[in-house]
Amino acid sequence: MTKNEIMELIEQEDVEFIRLQFTDMFGNLKNISITSNQFERVLENKYVFDGTALYDGFLECEEDMYLYPDLDTFVVLPWRPQKGKVARLLCEVCHEDGTLCELSPRAILRTVVEKAKEKGYEFYIDPECEFFFFHSDENGIPSTTTHEVAGYMSVGPIDQGENARRDMVLALEEMGFEIESSHHEMAPGQNEIDFREAEPLKSADSVVTFRNAVLSIAKRFGMHATFMPKPKRGVAGSGMHLNISVYKNGRNIFNSNTKEVCDEAKWFMAGIMEHAKSMCAITNPLVNSYKRINSGFGAPKDIAWTTKNQNTLLRVHSRIGEDTKIEVRFPDSAANPYLAIAVCIAAGMEGLEKKIPVGKTYTELLEEGTQLERLPGSLYGAILEIERDSFLEDVLGKEFVSIYKDVKLAEWNDFMEDISDWELKKYLNRM
Repeated sequence: MTKNEIMELIEQEDVEFIRLQFTDMFGNLKNISITSNQFERVLENKYVFDGTALYDGFLECEEDMYLYPDLDTFVVLPWRPQKGKVARLLCEVCHEDGTLCELSPRAILRTVVEKAKEKGYEFYIDPECEFFFFHSDENGIPSTTTHEVAGYMSVGPIDQGENARRDMVLALEEMGFEIESSHHEMAPGQNEIDFREAEPLKSADSVVTFRNAVLSIAKRFGMHATFMPKPKRGVAGSGMHLNISVYKNGRNIFNSNTKEVCDEAKWFMAGIMEHAKSMCAITNPLVNSYKRINSGFGAPKDIAWTTKNQNTLLRVHSRIGEDTKIEVRFPDSAANPYLAIAVCIAAGMEGLEKKIPVGKTYTELLEEGTQLERLPGSLYGAILEIERDSFLEDVLGKEFVSIYKDVKLAEWNDFMEDISDWELKKYLNRM
């Protein structure tokens, strides 16, 4: 989209405010709102902000950062007021000299994709995004209460989130996103919206905007939406499965002329399995993430692959009329989409280039009685894996990993210092 096209849209749509958006290191959406009168200034890449925002307040930053808008991401937000409309532009975070900030997740993904393109590879990603609807209490504080009893693929009126999902899908399509499907998920109050495949950067952008849309539209229906991976005990948690296809010279390299899984698909999966434990710090970034992994309900913890509908880390599948894709099943709903996609691509690329053997299928390993390797059981375990495996430093950069690791370790220590309701119920009257 060109400058003139955007200017015409601003006038035609009566846009009064433009949100300049980016994510911090941890995937949280940040926002600076300007009036449309300031748009020319933004186009000159002169909009400055305090770089501390990139760290979500965990660290101070002495350097000012600059926002460089990606003009192709300009869209009007349909859930905002229709008089004096609000639009958004996703931005690159840059230094004063115009170079990309190495700590920006969007810049990291862009770099990974460009390196792959230099080697002739193109990637397409379609995410499956899960989330919960809950009620808020009388004070407007979000709860984990739902009066719904719907289950997997239920319909209304049992599925009480049906109308809200409908509005979310329509809003996203109005913004130009392609939605493949939506449905009720396994747990009461749990929902899923799936995107059509897109190039990695566009796919990650879609997830960021999608989360903002879900949170905003849910409030209009008197509900609270959450992407917390495991908000309730005894029910399924929320994942963000990533379906990946890889093209070279216009051909999907995962396609096979036989019913057997091709070598390229096996090598790609092997790369991810090789680094899955350290990748968890990115794909499953919260203390709460490991409540999902350890509780079952379809969340994978065994480092294995399959072609069947089994609870494994990776699955190769070919949908009717579509090309073969690899489904990466362990990332959860809290993962930063830019980083999660970046590490999956980088790990898969390593597997392709080194031709790492993938090993036997999940079924074969079970039949042999082989002890399966598993993902870390806690955020602390994932942090330890970062120290064992230098992969994340190679992909994200040493400075990024150092800061990220310190913040996540502080999060773990804070969790360990807290006294939970479970501990009080379990021990207070017994000891």
